[in-house]
Amino acid sequence: MLAIFKRDFKAYFTSPIGFLYLGSYILVLNLYFYLANLNAAYPTNSLGSVFSFMLLVMMFLTPILTMRVFSDEYRQKTDQLMLTSPVKLSGIVIGKFLSSLAMFLCLLVLTLLWPATIAIVGQNNMAEVLGNYLGMICIGAAYISMGVFISSLTENQVIAAVGSLGLFVGLYLLELLTVSLSTTLPGWALAALRFVSIFGRYSDISAGLLALDDFVYFLSISAVFLFLTVRVLEKRRWS
Repeated sequence: MLAIFKRDFKAYFTSPIGFLYLGSYILVLNLYFYLANLNAAYPTNSLGSVFSFMLLVMMFLTPILTMRVFSDEYRQKTDQLMLTSPVKLSGIVIGKFLSSLAMFLCLLVLTLLWPATIAIVGQNNMAEVLGNYLGMICIGAAYISMGVFISSLTENQVIAAVGSLGLFVGLYLLELLTVSLSTTLPGWALAALRFVSIFGRYSDISAGLLALDDFVYFLSISAVFLFLTVRVLEKRRWS
């Protein structure tokens, strides 16, 4: 697993993917941070709107991060070597997942410039900052596990990226639909939708409401999609 992690993490920096991912994120988000917090008519110390925008950007850029995880192995025909190696399939999947998650964490480290800047010109709301970073890690792990699963289904990186994007956008539209119908849905249906709502649970964490069940939920989502990825690889191994 460690060898897979090191190889894939290093590959992000030996190809344009890693630099495109980090560069696109930082360029867009830093511009938004400047406009929303430093150059606004009424400057604010709150980073809530910046993280909310980051959540939207994440839907479009996470597929860039995960589209090549398995698709590239299939395209280069190196998957058979990987599948016949002494490493367990679960180790391969977890290693690749952790390498993508590590790239995402590198991005979060770069965004520490935001609270550092706020600390210079004003005062941070530490509960909000901590909650948003924890929420981002949780939803980032969930998105990456989904993207890894989609990548395991096809050797075409474009299809993998579009498939992941479609899934993320679909979850976001479901959340918007839930909010718009909150006054008309039966109580049991609304409760069920809120229970499975990724964005609802992220909102609770980002607001500083650190409940154990929210963290267990995100851990479960990641585990389910990684398990499904292992099943896909098992099928390819014996096909």
